[in-house]
Amino acid sequence: MATPTATVTLDMSGMSCPAPLLGAKKIIDDLQVGQILLLISNCPGTSDDLFAWVKYTDNQIASTVRLGDNKTGYYIQKGKAAAHPRPNAVLDIRGVVCPGPIVEAKKLLDAMQTGEVLQLISNCPGSPADVKAWVKTTSLELAGMHESARGEYEFYIRKK
Repeated sequence: MATPTATVTLDMSGMSCPAPLLGAKKIIDDLQVGQILLLISNCPGTSDDLFAWVKYTDNQIASTVRLGDNKTGYYIQKGKAAAHPRPNAVLDIRGVVCPGPIVEAKKLLDAMQTGEVLQLISNCPGSPADVKAWVKTTSLELAGMHESARGEYEFYIRKK
């Protein structure tokens, strides 16, 4: 997945939780919809705090990246992404390593009708790149994708 471009960067390294979340909230409140904050933190609880917080706000975690010195960068976008299509089937394949998610998704999609959507949930680190490359070589469409928790991805794959 491509790394988003940050409008503002806030480095909260060395600060314990909930300081990174509180700092992020203060900055996000002043951003315009669609703008992105890069929050840098090395507090182990920041991920849980942020993913819980965005569930109750009009914001989203666009991406997370591991940085040096046990730091993580969280790209937080003000405003939600476009709604994902309603899935006709859900394949929760967390815990299965690549290429397992694609192999199992293909089996389900082969049995689905044109226009139907499969929601694939995976925590395999290679799944974002694998799914994007796979749909480009098939008669499928990646109708949506997002990171629902740190290292956990949801893909919405439409059969064309």
